[in-house]
Amino acid sequence: MQPAESHAPALTVVGGGAWGTALAQTLAVAGKYQPIQLLVRTSEQARLMMETRENPRYLPGLRLHPAIMPHSDPALVASSEIVVLVVPGQNLRDCLDGLGRHLHPQATIILAIKGLEKNSQRRMSEIVAEYLPGHPLAVLSGPSFAHEVMRGLPCSLVLAAKNLDAATALLPIFTTASMRLYPSSDMVGVELGGAVKNVLAIACGIAAGLCLGENARAALITRGLAEMMRLGLAMGAAGKTLSGLSGLGDLVLTCGGETSRNFRFGLALGGGENARLAERRIGTVEGIHTVDAVVSLAAKYQVDTPISQAVQRIMAEELSPQAAVIGLMTRDIRNQGE
Repeated sequence: MQPAESHAPALTVVGGGAWGTALAQTLAVAGKYQPIQLLVRTSEQARLMMETRENPRYLPGLRLHPAIMPHSDPALVASSEIVVLVVPGQNLRDCLDGLGRHLHPQATIILAIKGLEKNSQRRMSEIVAEYLPGHPLAVLSGPSFAHEVMRGLPCSLVLAAKNLDAATALLPIFTTASMRLYPSSDMVGVELGGAVKNVLAIACGIAAGLCLGENARAALITRGLAEMMRLGLAMGAAGKTLSGLSGLGDLVLTCGGETSRNFRFGLALGGGENARLAERRIGTVEGIHTVDAVVSLAAKYQVDTPISQAVQRIMAEELSPQAAVIGLMTRDIRNQGE
């Protein structure tokens, strides 16, 4: 299925889930690149999206912009000077294996993936740099529910690149009346905030499943931010990044309720559901894989992450949610700034 002809350069979004579709919608509205090629997993998904002009599986009832052209042929990425990767983090290497030989040699890669690789603990940009050396690279993150972005509701995100000039040059690609972007040169902080918040959202979901109340949620968000700060600073991130949109902002949003799949997964655990069954029912939950990477990085950098450690042990069925609460509430008292 070929995109419509256009004299404007093409841009490809790789990933036909909710967030990939919502970003394609934003890019189409911004209008700098036409058409917006949306590379999806199967020809059947592409056919359905073309026929219905919506994403019936992930965003039913929300119309696709006319400039969005869904297809399943990775070779068509060759015409794109901007490629936005929106795939599950643990699938990134497979995605790059399939795309690498088709990419335009000067294509800029923008990552919109929130996670860490489970086995290597690497950030997504580190994996891309390994597979695609020499390609300009940026990361996009921040508080953003796909269904709201798809509907054109206001949203603010952070776009980080190796320097501010490079990040600033990319901002107009995404900017619309409802999408505001801020540039950053702190790729470590932007990526780490987007990854760690998924683990903390699972913790907040567990607390909700145990009916611990809003006080407990506020405490988990606040002390979770302290964990994120300790780990981020040890890895070279800037504190202002982690206290901004791509850190605290995303954390507050993701811990706020059942719109977040990470929160829903934690809610299931807190309610006594088996982790594997809950994941199968909910779908992709990035925090499931990220938690092992976060705990490993914390050990490597010798920082304390008790909430993340508790989530890991609950998921491994080494600790009950109730025992985890007791453990967190009876830890030695320390200055809240530590």
